[in-house]
Amino acid sequence: MSDAQPDEQRLPADHVDDAGGAPANSIAQIESVPAFRALRIWPACLLVVILWTLKLSLQFVAASTSSFQVLIAWFMGPLVCAGLILLWWLFFSRASMKEKALGILGLIAIAAITMQLADKSMQGAGTMLFAVPWGISGFTVGLICLARRLSMSRAWFSLLAAVVCFGYWDLVRMDEVWGDFRVSHTWRWEPTAEDDFLQGLASRSQKKPVATMAADQVLANPEWSGFRGPHRNGVQPGLVLGEDWDAQPLKELWRVRVGPGWSSFCVAGTRLFTQEQRGEDELVVCYDANSGAEIWVHEDESRFWEAMGGAGPRATPTLAGGNLFALGATGILTRLDPVNGEQVWQQDIGIDADRKPPTWGFASSPLVTHGVVIVHAGGPQDKGMLAYDVETGDPRWTSPSGDDSYSSPQLSTVDGKECVLMSTNMGISIVDPTDGKLLGKHDWVHEGYRVVQPLVLEGSSLLLGSGIGSGTQRIDLRWDGAQFNTQTGWQSLKMSPDFSDAVVHDGYLYGFDKNIFACVDIATGKRKWKRGRYGSGQVLLLPDADQLLVISEAGELVLLRATPEKLVELTRHQALNGRTWNHPVLVGNRLFVRNSEEAACFEVPIVQPAAG
Repeated sequence: MSDAQPDEQRLPADHVDDAGGAPANSIAQIESVPAFRALRIWPACLLVVILWTLKLSLQFVAASTSSFQVLIAWFMGPLVCAGLILLWWLFFSRASMKEKALGILGLIAIAAITMQLADKSMQGAGTMLFAVPWGISGFTVGLICLARRLSMSRAWFSLLAAVVCFGYWDLVRMDEVWGDFRVSHTWRWEPTAEDDFLQGLASRSQKKPVATMAADQVLANPEWSGFRGPHRNGVQPGLVLGEDWDAQPLKELWRVRVGPGWSSFCVAGTRLFTQEQRGEDELVVCYDANSGAEIWVHEDESRFWEAMGGAGPRATPTLAGGNLFALGATGILTRLDPVNGEQVWQQDIGIDADRKPPTWGFASSPLVTHGVVIVHAGGPQDKGMLAYDVETGDPRWTSPSGDDSYSSPQLSTVDGKECVLMSTNMGISIVDPTDGKLLGKHDWVHEGYRVVQPLVLEGSSLLLGSGIGSGTQRIDLRWDGAQFNTQTGWQSLKMSPDFSDAVVHDGYLYGFDKNIFACVDIATGKRKWKRGRYGSGQVLLLPDADQLLVISEAGELVLLRATPEKLVELTRHQALNGRTWNHPVLVGNRLFVRNSEEAACFEVPIVQPAAG
C-alpha cells in the first residue's frame, strides 16, 4: 500500500472471495477505484466568459437597445450564467459527490452570510446583481485553476476564493445608480453626503421670515409656480441668453448643501421652495433666493429610501393662491403658509388610496385648480387620482387611473375642452377637474414605468413618452361634447425619454432618447438627429431665443440651438457636482439648480430681458 497513489483506493492483490476463488478485483476487472478525477472545465470557462461579457457590455446595450425585454435579459444574464455554472458543477463537472456537496452547501452558506452582512443599499437586488456573479466567478475560476488537483483541496480553495469575492461586497455600499445603469460604490464606513450635510447644519445661515403685504402679493403671483412651470411643459418665454459663457461667464451667487431628494423649485420673488430629506425627517424648505439662506423649514417624521434613487421626496412643491402644497414620498400631502411654513392641513394619500408607496415613492407634484388639490396615488378601483379641498383638506373626489406612475396631473386644454391629463403605466387618463369624471382615456400599457409629463400640441394632439421598449406616441384627441375619442397618430422608438422630460418647439420634439439628446419630427415621428451625450439630464426651452438649456446628469449646463438640422452646442458650464436629475428653473437672469447634495444660483447673461 505504500506505493499506492494518495488519490486512489487500491485493493490487495491476494484478496479472494469468501469461497476461496479468484481475487475479487479480477472479477470486477478493476485494479483501482479513483476517488477524484480531473474536472471537465470547458463549459465553466465558456459560462464565465459569457457572464462577464454581459456585465461589461451592459452600459453599451442600455444606450443602444430599443427593447425593454432585451435590457432585462442583459441585466439578468449574469445571474442566469451563475445558475448554469452551478448546474455544471452538480451534473457535468466530474467532481465527486463529496466535492459537489461541499461546494454547493458552502456557496449557499457564503451567499446567505453575505446577504445578512451587506449594507442596506446592497441587500436584495444589490447582492444578486453584484455579489452573486462575483462570488460564483471566484469559485469557478478556482476550480478551473485546480482542475487537475485530485483532492478535496481544490473545492476548499475555490470556496476560499468565493469568500473573498462575496466578502468584498460586504465592505461597500451602493451610492449612486446612473441613468445608463452605471453604479458608484464607496466603502460602507465612509460618511455619506447626507451625513456630511447633517453635520454641517448647525453652522447654516438662517434668515427670519417676514410677513408683509408685498410678500403676500408676490406669493400669490409666483414667477415659477411649480413643477416645470405653470403649464408643466418646461418653457420659459421672454428670455434670450448670451451664447458665449467664456466671454460672459455665469456668475455664481451662492451654493449650499441640501438634503437628498429629487424635487425641483417653485419661485416667488425672493423665496425659493423645495423638498429634501434630513435624517428621519422629510422637509419642505424655504430658501432666500438672493443668498441661499434658510428662511424656514417644515418637518414631518417620515423617511423614504430605495437603493436606486436613494432617500428623500420626489415631488416638487406647488404655489397657488398664496398657499404652498407639497407631497412627500411616503404620501404625506400638506398645505403650508409660504410666509412662515406653518401647517394649515395635512392628509395621507396612502391611507386614502389604500396602498403603500410605489417602488420609487409617491412622486406626484400637486395640481391646484378649481378649488381642489389633485395628486396621483394609484389606488385600487377609482382611487387612482385623489382631489382634496384647498381650504379644508377634505376629500372632494376620486377618479380611476393606472396603478403606477411617477408623473403628475396636468391641467390642459385639448380640442377646446379644459381637462386634467394623467400619464400612467396604463396609458393616459383624461378627467374633469371639477368632479373627477372620466372624460376619456387612451390605453397604452407600458411594462416599465412612466415618469415624464405629456406634451400638448397645438390643436388636439399630445405626445406621451415612455421608457425603453415603448418610446413615444402621438395621440390625436377629439371632444364630441360628451367624451374624448382618441386615436394613435404614430409611435416611435426613436425617442424613449425614460425619466427625462422633453420640450416641443416649432414642430419638433427635443429630449433624451434614453441618455442621448435627440430631435424628432412631431408630424412623422422620424428622428432628425441624436448626438448629445448628456446622460439622463433635463431640458428647459427658451422659445423666443430658439435655445435649449440642458443640465446633464453630471451637473453640466449646456446651451443648445433648437434646430432640427443638427446638434448645435453654443456654450457650457459645470454647475453641480454629482448625479443630477432635478429640473432647472430660470427666472429672469437667475438660474436655480440642485441635485441630491447641493443647490446653487447663477446669474446668467441676458441679451433680451423678460417681456413686461
